[in-house]
Amino acid sequence: MVQSRARTCVSRGCRRELDADSNSRRGFYTADAYARERAASAAPPRGELLFASCRSGERLAEGVLSAYRRLAGSEVGEYLPALDFSFQDKETCARLDRDVHGADVYLFQSLHNPTREDPVDQNTMALLVAAHTLREWGARHVTAVLPYLAYARQDKPTRFQREPTTARLVADLLMTSGIERVVTWHPHSALARGFFRRDSLVALDPLGFFLERYREFDGHDDVVVVAPDAGAAALASYFAGALKVRHAMALKRRPVPGEAQITEVLGDLRGARTVIILDDIIASGGTLHALVRHISERWDVAEVLVGASHNLCLEAGYERLNDLHRNYRLREVLVTDSVPQTDEFRALPFLREESIAERLARAVNAAHYEQPLAGLFSSDPLQGRGEQMQTRQAASA
Repeated sequence: MVQSRARTCVSRGCRRELDADSNSRRGFYTADAYARERAASAAPPRGELLFASCRSGERLAEGVLSAYRRLAGSEVGEYLPALDFSFQDKETCARLDRDVHGADVYLFQSLHNPTREDPVDQNTMALLVAAHTLREWGARHVTAVLPYLAYARQDKPTRFQREPTTARLVADLLMTSGIERVVTWHPHSALARGFFRRDSLVALDPLGFFLERYREFDGHDDVVVVAPDAGAAALASYFAGALKVRHAMALKRRPVPGEAQITEVLGDLRGARTVIILDDIIASGGTLHALVRHISERWDVAEVLVGASHNLCLEAGYERLNDLHRNYRLREVLVTDSVPQTDEFRALPFLREESIAERLARAVNAAHYEQPLAGLFSSDPLQGRGEQMQTRQAASA
């Protein structure tokens, strides 16, 4: 009996010590406790989803957020608009209206926005300051969503000219500001990927987008796809292969900066009724103007259709597109909202603007839940042909 009581006292003493030890460790994580808490939590692995934008990117962010919530079927994702502002001396600053500690932030910015007066340089600085502010105040991840990647055309010096590789400089600045990853749409050059660390640049491919818009020409023997230069040749080739139509490529030279001359079109345009020209950017429209004139003056085509991922809404481009429509059988110009379109361009009767908000929303969703972005191209309107072509294109890039 005495022995039993002694054991009981010892047992109670141990229990009191264990309880005391448990109380002292309350709120202190162990590996097992942390694993149990994560398993029981429904929170995404990267933290709270948060949308944010600079002033120039507000329209972009609102469109993608709307698409994201429609796809999710709920009002997910809080939104912080217009993080940046300017002091009277024009210095850029940013301010947060709420705590962002531990958040997974997707920061939207239109680096080139012709609907506002701020130049590309100012919009880039606003992006850098806003990203730095988010990281300085505890954001776990910052992903920049930049549909039009400015400075990507400065990926190498002009031949025989002492010029910088500004695309690399901008990539370094983005990473230094605290941005972990950049999501962009059809950058000008595949070289852009090499300027970022590892997988920091997600470049969404436009092939599936163009296939959806031009699927009515699938298998037509009187349709020819033309690349305006060597840089667009790969896209035109894969697009024509998926659509089962002919393709050609223009040879271009620039006698002086800003002026383009088409010397020859490599390919067979005989019997073509419809010509589709695909490119990444419409800026001044010089190359496009020279190519459409060259084609319409040498071949009896009925119509020319142009598809471009980015329209910069420059005045010279406006004049040249109007001239091509009036005099050289340009029937339609298809562009996206990667760059906010001005009212002047939207009023053009032959210009068709398509939104890429849903594609960007799917990219944000995949990144937030740490899913492969390759899944964005899994459904193709032409029975998987575009997906196969994009896979080959990515492998060869």
